[in-house]
Amino acid sequence: MYQPPRREPEVDLEQLLARVRGWFGRFGGGSIASGHGPGFPAFVVWGILFIAFIAWMLFGIHQVQPGEQGIRRTFGKFSGIESTGLQWHWPTPIGNTRVVAVEQTRSMELGFRQVNGVVTTFQNEARMITGDLNVVDAQLVVQYKIGDLQDFIFLVSDPGDPDRVGTIEPDSPEGRTLKDATEAALRLVVGQRGVDVVRTQKRPEVQVETQRVLQEILDDYGAGIQVLTVRLQDVVPPGEVRDAFDDVLRARQEKETAENLAEAYRRDQIPRAEGQAARITQAAEAFKQESINRATGEAQRFEAVLAQYLQSEDVTRQRLYLEAMENILPNISKIIVSPEAAGGIILNNTRQAIVPVPTATPLATPIPPQPTPQTAQ
Repeated sequence: MYQPPRREPEVDLEQLLARVRGWFGRFGGGSIASGHGPGFPAFVVWGILFIAFIAWMLFGIHQVQPGEQGIRRTFGKFSGIESTGLQWHWPTPIGNTRVVAVEQTRSMELGFRQVNGVVTTFQNEARMITGDLNVVDAQLVVQYKIGDLQDFIFLVSDPGDPDRVGTIEPDSPEGRTLKDATEAALRLVVGQRGVDVVRTQKRPEVQVETQRVLQEILDDYGAGIQVLTVRLQDVVPPGEVRDAFDDVLRARQEKETAENLAEAYRRDQIPRAEGQAARITQAAEAFKQESINRATGEAQRFEAVLAQYLQSEDVTRQRLYLEAMENILPNISKIIVSPEAAGGIILNNTRQAIVPVPTATPLATPIPPQPTPQTAQ
């Protein structure tokens, strides 16, 4: 890339010496300045010159405040950078020092200007085409500071920006150079993305990419500017189609809201259904295990009884009969007649009712007792 030469004013030494000789002559120091004619005594002239020289030297003393740097010129050429503190450099016409606030955060508006609370829009800066061939008005604010004072002062020849006269350093890259570079960076980034990405979805990404591209352009120019932040302001369609764009945007927002509600309902119902299915599965598994255990126990019990039955069939049969009666009789209502009691008494098996009955006539022949089954030997 073409780099313009640094501007270095030329100094005519012969012309400067001629002016000094003429100045001596005006004070009557003809014998000193030209060697001819009467004049003041030499010591008077030399005293005046010495006092003037001291006063002139004092004009070279200056203070550099924190956050500032001084740039020195000697005979118009760059001769060094001054840091914070009390400094001295040759005063005019030999040299001069320009103190600049390098740590000050500066800003530039693209697409609009705000002066005394009044905002003025510049559509020629803000209007651009997006990657999906839509037209938007994008406004931007760039915050920056001076990164390299020597490059900032000497390297870029800037024509200036008439819209920012009085707010920037004269003949510095803060004028047209920074504005044009910012506009080019923003148009490049916006031109690679759709209108929805620029307006709503990925504004931070657009800002970061624009800052990166802008810094690369300024570094290529050698502008000595360090970009701090890039902030998108309003990114809106032109006024002629703004209502249609707003309708589309509202519809998309409603769509996103409905999708979010549906997703929230899905996330609520799926865990509920999974929990209910897990409970049913666990209950079925428990019933299954219980049935298996019960069937296994009954089978083992049957096999044990079968083994005893094969060894002693009569005893086993009698024991099974008694166990069956033990299970059946408690659930049957029973009446017990005691003929030995006077008048006869009827008791139920719950022992809750006592009913006297007439005395029964004894039988002529008693019923013999039933034989008791004997254990098989």
